[in-house]
Amino acid sequence: MARSPFQKKVHLARAYLSRHPVWCAWQVNYRCNFRCSFCHYWADSMGDAPELSVADFRAGSKKLADLGALLVSLAGGEPLVRPDIVDVVAAVAEWHFPFITTNGWFSTPELAADLFEAGLWGISVSLDYPDAARHDRRRGVPGAFERALAAVEHFSAARRFKWQRVNWMAVLMDDNLADIEPMVRMAAERDAYFMVQPYGARKTGATRFIHHGDGTVGRYLLDLRRKYRNFLSNPYFLSRFDAALNGGVGGCRAGRGFFSIDSTGEIAICVEERAHPVAHLFKHSAQEIVQRLRNDTIARRCRACWYNCRGEIESLYDPWGLTMSLPTLLFDRGRPTGNGWLPAASAAAGGAEHDND
Repeated sequence: MARSPFQKKVHLARAYLSRHPVWCAWQVNYRCNFRCSFCHYWADSMGDAPELSVADFRAGSKKLADLGALLVSLAGGEPLVRPDIVDVVAAVAEWHFPFITTNGWFSTPELAADLFEAGLWGISVSLDYPDAARHDRRRGVPGAFERALAAVEHFSAARRFKWQRVNWMAVLMDDNLADIEPMVRMAAERDAYFMVQPYGARKTGATRFIHHGDGTVGRYLLDLRRKYRNFLSNPYFLSRFDAALNGGVGGCRAGRGFFSIDSTGEIAICVEERAHPVAHLFKHSAQEIVQRLRNDTIARRCRACWYNCRGEIESLYDPWGLTMSLPTLLFDRGRPTGNGWLPAASAAAGGAEHDND
């Protein structure tokens, strides 16, 4: 029998207190219609990888439920490429909290409504600039910006419950720090939260996209978070940005706090270690999966990323970070309408400043 939202929260707490992972990045495919310069999934052979069926997602989700409830990020590739993505979400939502990360291209009002009806807990739409010219250039597809912006609006309008999250997700790169505040405002104007993560070079080996700050990036982002109610990124996560951009953050909890499942069921400590699986979803028991993940020690030496799937989850193991996460994890945070999320002076100005971006 499917768990209620309250039961899922109880089981999520159980997983956390049992020192089981609480986050799973589950690749539903590796196919993508974009040609992003900072991601090579579209260019390598991963796009031809087999994909699990809806029945596989249901069986795998039920097995993982033995560990408790998980925050499950359904990603790719581009997950909305799958015509059965609504059924995949429904299968995962029986026991867990499904999220989707998307480029927004295939979004429609009908699809947004169907996904939330199926039990989608939240969606993140990738937008790295507040203007079409730069976003489209980095994504390699004309019209990418307009489609992504429309996707934010589709999902914001389709929400059925307060706990269903719509996030504008940005990657901090070499040239967009000054664009963070305009993007936070644009998200607020569309009833969406804003989250950010630093670019990591490990995916492509390309270092030219890394933002080399002067040690004040974290403080700047924390100031913005205090200013804007819709800036959702955990303050503990933001406070470590400068360390991440200048040598990296040690003590990674990959395999202990979070893990990855690829499109065939292979399990690794994180998405970047998918070439080195330690278990298989359908060949090993839930407890054996956990033990095999814990036995992998690579993460404890790795400082290569500070993605959301790492930093936001590691925030839960810091007293300050956990305190700041509890309202989002356990309660319906609610959402003001439009300019209710903007500071008073900014709300009075409306969205006019973005017309020239």
